Amino acid sequence: MEERIPEDKKQERVESLDHWKLEDDKFIVKRYRFKDFLKGVEFVNAVAEYSEDIQHHPFISIDYKMVTMKLTSWNAKGLTELDIECAHKYDEFYKRMS
Repeated sequence: MEERIPEDKKQERVESLDHWKLEDDKFIVKRYRFKDFLKGVEFVNAVAEYSEDIQHHPFISIDYKMVTMKLTSWNAKGLTELDIECAHKYDEFYKRMS
């Protein structure tokens, strides 16, 4: 099981991410904007395939051209380094697709 990021390190780890925000002290959240709905769905499909491979699944919301990603580690009851790694990976997908 992944260990939670210590409270005194959490903000520093979130700030290492590009435009991700800490929410309710246990989630990181980011909204991605796409040129159209299909590009957003293409991004979600890439995220889904990667997430399934590593068995770590985000909350995903699609609203036309906007995709919202929300990450936490339920088994650790908060943020872990795996959440941070996933956020970096999702940003890589976005850069390739936009």
